Formats: sequence, structure tokens, C-alpha cells
Amino acid sequence: MAVPKKRTSKSKKNQRKTVWKNKAVKQALQAYSISKWAAKKTSQEFND
Repeated sequence: MAVPKKRTSKSKKNQRKTVWKNKAVKQALQAYSISKWAAKKTSQEFND
């Protein structure tokens, strides 16, 4: 099994975490906007 040679610094660890979190936030916002669009679309269909 592979073992790291040196300890990862706090800044590097935090940077990786931030990138990971930002990807999740971006996906969540995209899903939210799609759901808003779908809800608006279905409500318009009921009005027709």
C-alpha cells in the first residue's frame, strides 16, 4: 500500500478542501436553479 513520505501542510489540505466544497456548492446551485425552472414550467402548464 502506498504511504505518503511527508505530512501534507495545513494550507495544502485547506486548499484541496475548498476546491472540493466549491464544486459541491456549484452543483447544488445548479440543481436548485433547474428545480426552480421546472417548478415554474409546471405551474405555467396548469394555467394554460
